[in-house]
Amino acid sequence: MAFDFDRPVDRRGTLSYKWDQSEKLFGSGEVLPLWVADMDFPSPPAVVEAIRRRAEEGIYGYTFRDEAYTEAVLGWFRRRHGWDIPKDWLVDTPGVVTALSLAVELFTEPGDRVILQSPVYYPFYDVIRMNGREVAKNPLVIRNGRYETDWDQLEGLMRDGARMMLLCSPHNPGGRVWSREELVRLGELARRYGVFVASDEIHCDLVFPGHRHVPFASLSEAFARNSITCLAPTKTFNLPGIPASFAVIPDPERRRRFVARMKALSLHMASFFAPTAVKAAYEHGAEWLDALLDYVQGNVEYALAFFHERLPELKPMRPEGTYLLWVDCRALGLDAQGIKDLMFRGAKVAFSEGSVFGSEGEGFVRINLACPRATLKEALERFARAAESLAGRRTG
Repeated sequence: MAFDFDRPVDRRGTLSYKWDQSEKLFGSGEVLPLWVADMDFPSPPAVVEAIRRRAEEGIYGYTFRDEAYTEAVLGWFRRRHGWDIPKDWLVDTPGVVTALSLAVELFTEPGDRVILQSPVYYPFYDVIRMNGREVAKNPLVIRNGRYETDWDQLEGLMRDGARMMLLCSPHNPGGRVWSREELVRLGELARRYGVFVASDEIHCDLVFPGHRHVPFASLSEAFARNSITCLAPTKTFNLPGIPASFAVIPDPERRRRFVARMKALSLHMASFFAPTAVKAAYEHGAEWLDALLDYVQGNVEYALAFFHERLPELKPMRPEGTYLLWVDCRALGLDAQGIKDLMFRGAKVAFSEGSVFGSEGEGFVRINLACPRATLKEALERFARAAESLAGRRTG
């Protein structure tokens, strides 16, 4: 089946978090948004059709997840990632960030230090600080054009008493797909120092050729028992508006505590559309996903070539996974506010400004590449013209 990812979809006026807030967030309704991580592509046709039929039932009552739903989830990870997840390890959650926050609350104590690898997805900071814990940064280092772990500094944090690590795998915003060797090294350190690993693997299906996502908990039984893995089909199939996610919690006592807390907060019920969407996506979405990855890879190559030709002083980091491009704009000599002004006022484009991912991200921008190529071309042209105008004013 052919999928037309070039077809534009007008999302304005649909209560789109991404498209309908440009004036409120950026000061102009003319700003082209390539920031928040949802796609400007329709979900797989099988998913759209399944949700349409579900909506036509006309009664939107309380809903449960059946065996077919569970088998669809387990079958996908078996086929796509070679990971046989025992059924009883699976706990349904309303969102990945919710699951991460519950993990911090349940498996650490107030005042404990929780490690993250900055720059990183900004809700990581919230789920640590808003639960009364302390952020312990393990800043990533750029080597050979990609992010790598500072192992000595990480071990120091663990040795000094950090209790948990939030792992972003694949990494957002840097696009790293961590290798098996890197994950094993991390897992061994975590076990040695008694650090529990909460792994956000929501981008696990969005990996480019030449790289392979390795689920952290699949590496060994010991690593599995010392971890929670937070997963969802929402990034993969563009379903972020439907609460549909799950956690893999191998340790039975931690799983019992997690489920009890979910029930205490009444977070355990399924949303009406979630089981239908998940089953359709995991059972019938593989061909669409393969085509999507080919298209996004084309957007990656286009963007890299564009920066090389038009803005060679800026340094994009080639992503190994995700549909996000992390670009080093420090050569522009602008602080965070300066980059915002350049984007929102000068270019009339909205990428994500890098400091929201941590102080290590200041001077960078994150570009969402999951859009028709014409949209990407227009956004990059706007940004390049504004950057070139800035350079001209400085030399003039």
